[in-house]
Amino acid sequence: MAVSLREYRARIKSTESMKKITRAMELIAASRIIKAQHRANAAAPYARELTRAVSAIATYSNVDHALTTEPTDPSRAAVLVVTSDRGLAGAYSSNVLREAEQLVEKLKGEGKTVDLYVSGRKGEAFYKFRGRPVVQAWTGHSDQPTYDVAKAIGEQLIEAFLNGEDEELGVHEVHLVFTQFKSMLVQEPHTVRLLPLEVVEGESKPESGEVLPLYEFEPSAEAVLDGLLPQYVESRVFYALLQAAASELAARQKAMKSATDNAEELIKKFTRIANQARQAGITQEISEIVGGVNALADAQAADD
Repeated sequence: MAVSLREYRARIKSTESMKKITRAMELIAASRIIKAQHRANAAAPYARELTRAVSAIATYSNVDHALTTEPTDPSRAAVLVVTSDRGLAGAYSSNVLREAEQLVEKLKGEGKTVDLYVSGRKGEAFYKFRGRPVVQAWTGHSDQPTYDVAKAIGEQLIEAFLNGEDEELGVHEVHLVFTQFKSMLVQEPHTVRLLPLEVVEGESKPESGEVLPLYEFEPSAEAVLDGLLPQYVESRVFYALLQAAASELAARQKAMKSATDNAEELIKKFTRIANQARQAGITQEISEIVGGVNALADAQAADD
C-alpha cells in the first residue's frame, strides 16, 4: 500500500508540473491573440480598397490580362494550404488539412492535376508522411507572419500561373485554403480561388439615372493592372496568413485551457485515490496491531 501511495503522489506532482506548463501556454496565447486580431483588422481596409481598385480597372478598362483570363481547358491547379508550425492547438491544423483534402479530391474529380504548396510545418509533415510531393513549403512564421513571406508566396504562385503552358511548372488555377477567424470561439476553414482573378465588385448593372464612374489610366490600363494584380494577390495571401495566425492562437488558447482543466480534474482524482489508499493503509495497520494484541492476550490467558 505504501508503494501505491508513493506512486499516486508522483502522478500528482507530474500532473501539477504539466498544469503549470499548459497554464503558461494559455496565458501566452491569450496575450498574443489581441495583437494578431489587431493586425488582421488593420490589413482588412487595404485589402478591401485594393480589391475595389482592381475591380474597377478590370470592369471598366476592357483589358485582357493574363491574371484575369480564364483558361480554355484547365488541367492543372495549385493549392496553397496554410497550417501551423507548432502543435498544441487542438484540431486547428487537422481541420484545414481536411478542407484541403476535400478541395484536392474535387479538383481531381474534374480531371485536374494538383500541385501542393504549404505554409507551416504541420502541413509539410502531413504530406511528407503520406509520401505526397510538395512543390514548395514556407515555415517558421505561422504565429507572426510578415509581408515579406506573403510576397515570396505570392510571387511563386504568380510565376507558376504565368507559366501555365509549361507542363512541369505551370498551373491554370491557384486556390488558397486557410482558417478564417470569426471570433474567439469560432474559426472556420475557408477556400478561395486566387487566380485567375474573379472580379465581383462593379459587375452589377447600374440603376436607371445612375451615372457610371469615369476612369483614366496612366500610362495605360495594362500597366496599371501589371502593377496592381501582383499586389492584390500578395495582399490576399498576407491577409489569409494574418487570419490563420489569429485562428491558431485562439485554438491554442482553447486547447491549453481545456488541458489545464483536465489536469485539475486529474489532480483531484489522484488526490482522492491517494487519500483512500492512505486511509486503507492506516486501517490495515490498526487491524494488524489489534490482532497482535488479541493474540498476545489469548496466549497469556492460555499460559495462566
